[in-house]
Amino acid sequence: MASSVPGPIALPESRYDLSTFTGRVKHCAEISDPTMLLSTKEDIQKSKRLIWDYRNGVIPEMTPELWHAKKVLDSSVHPDTGETVFFPFRMSSCVLSNLVVTAGMLTPGLGNLGTAFWQIANQSLNVAINTSNANKSHPLSTKQLVTSYFLAVGSSCGVAIGLNSIIPRLKNVGPHTRLIMSRLVPFAAVVAAGIVNVFLMRGEEIRLGISVFDQDGNDLGSSKKAALQAVGETAASRVINAAPIMVIPPLILVRLQRGFLRGRGLGIQTVTNIGLIAVTSFAVLPFALAIFPQKTTVNVSSLEDKFSDLKDKEGNKITTVQFNRGL
Repeated sequence: MASSVPGPIALPESRYDLSTFTGRVKHCAEISDPTMLLSTKEDIQKSKRLIWDYRNGVIPEMTPELWHAKKVLDSSVHPDTGETVFFPFRMSSCVLSNLVVTAGMLTPGLGNLGTAFWQIANQSLNVAINTSNANKSHPLSTKQLVTSYFLAVGSSCGVAIGLNSIIPRLKNVGPHTRLIMSRLVPFAAVVAAGIVNVFLMRGEEIRLGISVFDQDGNDLGSSKKAALQAVGETAASRVINAAPIMVIPPLILVRLQRGFLRGRGLGIQTVTNIGLIAVTSFAVLPFALAIFPQKTTVNVSSLEDKFSDLKDKEGNKITTVQFNRGL
């Protein structure tokens, strides 16, 4: 993000009011804008220079060009390291990267092998996005990364295959209800595995804490309580993000298959399924991302005692601190 560019002058977080849900929705719509994938290395470097000029007093105020430069960096660069995130794992690629695996998971009539394949593909993508965008205070070792990946894959496949075997055996449930329940199995698997994935992949942050900062961006040390809140909010946001995408399209598809799509070929049904997923994803993603602010401000009283008596450079007692929630 643009905040990773150094300079003594604070950079406005957004052109929108991030203390409000509406403001965060508008901001998230910007950083998840897929057209930002067209930004070249030269565009990113130019944006970094422009933001550096502002943060170091060369440019006195924010201009439309500066706001665009900030948008380029916010959608392409990691907020802690300042490094460019690999294309498929950027926020601006979120919908496009997830579209294929989501469509695969929601394909009707998958057997155990197909279910396992798409759950593995989904968890592989999740791991890549997590590691590319997570708070970098304490990066995972290769061993931790591999262990977390296989545990997340195991939980995902276990839930999906387990539910697929249980639902057909339900005797007190009508055929239509069983059909709907079977179409929602991928949602249950994604939610369960997504939560496990986040806590496993970012368990080191909970154990060691993440960096918290004062209002001027000075590192005040690591906090385990801030880490627990950051990871918990991230897990909750995954559920919120997955719910409409994994629930609305399959329910609409069931209805269409009983009407408009009845008797039509697999190709038309597949295209319809992908279209429903894409439209829902683009419409919902900014709202899901906006539930929790990316940069969280908390009162020092909610953190460890070591933060309670800190003072800023003017000698005033620090009452609030900030941390990057990660994704």
